[in-house]
Amino acid sequence: MRYQWFAVLTAAVLLGTGLSGCARKEAAIEAPEEKPVLNYTQPAQGEEIVRISIKDYGDVTVKLFPELLPEACENFKELAKSGYYDELIFHRVMENFMIQGGDPKGDGTGGASIWGEKFDGGYSEQLIHVPGALAYANSGGTTTDGSQFYIVTGEAEDEEKLNKITAQGGTTFTAQAKEYYCQYGGAPWLDGGNYTVFGQVIDGLDVVYAVSHVATNENNKPKKAVYIEKMTVEQYDGSAVRFYKTDYAGLE
Repeated sequence: MRYQWFAVLTAAVLLGTGLSGCARKEAAIEAPEEKPVLNYTQPAQGEEIVRISIKDYGDVTVKLFPELLPEACENFKELAKSGYYDELIFHRVMENFMIQGGDPKGDGTGGASIWGEKFDGGYSEQLIHVPGALAYANSGGTTTDGSQFYIVTGEAEDEEKLNKITAQGGTTFTAQAKEYYCQYGGAPWLDGGNYTVFGQVIDGLDVVYAVSHVATNENNKPKKAVYIEKMTVEQYDGSAVRFYKTDYAGLE
């Protein structure tokens, strides 16, 4: 099963920075508090958003959630404004999972925050790993966030798989989170507090999926480099948002 494959993969490959696994929990797991999932929240008029222009592919527009994770959002916006991300590559791409970039070294070992070191971007249980979710890659929890980020893709799950993730790792899902994962897909095994999800694609999900299908080598690095041409911080103009695969004809 895919979640079993992923459990092995994370130790050696995921986000290039070594995740620690969770021990199986024998005690009964309490249901999580039913707080609303906020990924699919439309920006307010004039709100700051980020546009990621990917060379030869198109633009990806992202809403941030500074009210939930202020330092995570400040770091990303200020790096974008400074031109830090311009001309960097997506160094790790995994179909039906995610695309990852933001490393000046281009190999998953580099990057820094606006404070010159790793920082704690935090975690909000109201932001989950549905397709289009924007999060920081790290080397051992949210306290090691830097400049590297990933954008989620992923296939639809089913409730049985979600329940097995809970049984094996202890990660619990609200009813709304289960509904979203079963309907839209994503990477639910990354929920639980180890990663800082701080944004959501509001347009350009088709671009993310196009990048996710490029040919890669044995290290999941695109054989033909995929560049961030430019990243800019802009004000949301009230235009229609496109959160879901169904918003794009033929998107798979």
